[in-house]
Amino acid sequence: MFFKAIKHAGFALAAVLALGLGLNPAPADAKTKVKVGFIGPLTGGTSSNGLGGRNSADLAVKLRNADKKAKYEYEMVVQDDECKPNIGVQAATKFGASKDIIAAATHYCSAVAISTVDVYHKFGLPVIVWGAVLPEITYGNDYKEIHRVNGTMINQNETAATFMRGLGYNTWAIIHDTTDYGKGHDKYFTQYVEKAGGKILGRFGVTSDQQDFSAELTKIKSLNPQVLYFGGLTPIGVRIRAQMDKLGVNALFQGTSGIVSDTFIQGSGPLAEGVLAFREGAPTEKLPGGKFFLEQYGKHKYAEPPEAYGAFAFAAMTLILDTIEKVGPDRKKVRDTLNKVAGKNAADSITGKISFDDHGQNTIALITKYVAQDGKWVIWEDSEYASGKRKLKGK
Repeated sequence: MFFKAIKHAGFALAAVLALGLGLNPAPADAKTKVKVGFIGPLTGGTSSNGLGGRNSADLAVKLRNADKKAKYEYEMVVQDDECKPNIGVQAATKFGASKDIIAAATHYCSAVAISTVDVYHKFGLPVIVWGAVLPEITYGNDYKEIHRVNGTMINQNETAATFMRGLGYNTWAIIHDTTDYGKGHDKYFTQYVEKAGGKILGRFGVTSDQQDFSAELTKIKSLNPQVLYFGGLTPIGVRIRAQMDKLGVNALFQGTSGIVSDTFIQGSGPLAEGVLAFREGAPTEKLPGGKFFLEQYGKHKYAEPPEAYGAFAFAAMTLILDTIEKVGPDRKKVRDTLNKVAGKNAADSITGKISFDDHGQNTIALITKYVAQDGKWVIWEDSEYASGKRKLKGK
């Protein structure tokens, strides 16, 4: 009887001892904690995009933790890749080596994303890229750990070339950064614009930290192109646009998804007016779940806006959480299940259907055309430039 009483009193005794030591006994129905990861540029010139992505992924985790039906409680571990390949590899290695992290939403910068794929494969860590657009990230290998919810620069540049030729532009000069991101944009835009009958008068590679573009712009001015195509990210784009004005280069400034951010508009000021750019997906407010996402983002009072790719970061993290809920916190099972998200098993998300091909690339490729008008990015079809009330440069 004595031992039976002790056995039955065991839990109560443990609880009393815990209270006596100032500890809180775990409730009987406590959920297992599961760690997921996020990597993006939280400092540096592209930090606005990274912070918007981080907040958006964080929102997905918070909403899931608030769901009483969720099987697990999630903790998001965050790493800053600074938009630098070497830092990104370090962050990826930390996640890969930490077996507690089951999967991660990773990378806005293509130069970082392409540098980390071998790391994720080595450690068997399934990731979903939420912003980087270099095709080789998914198509440069057959790694089953790599997935991407946004489109690639192939789709983006094909649309851009066709659209620009349709507006009547014939000649371009190209400035691109010398990372894989910039070289990729140069490659694909050249391919598609020449196929459409356009002509590249000159191309110039610049480093990602270059400050003075007077030599390149002076040569471009002498070539007299109708359009200056820029393949790179916001910080360089702002500098080039300002120096174009200073040197009297009157070509239209055409950018890629790398400049579709509030930071480009703010940094360029009035010089942003009439700049064209192209990006995967629809504007957040026009996405299938865009209204819900923006409402929830606002309710959680994040200090920074979600930026252009925030919705993709939210979609990537939500898909990760959905998969863990389905198969449990097991890297291999999560990887294998993500690779089955295709066709009739496509996943719903706030950005639309997600359907991966055999390289983990989402095959739903919607590209939106933007023009800067009155201090904000406006969908081309909704702009006064499209209606003819305003005229673009270079024509």
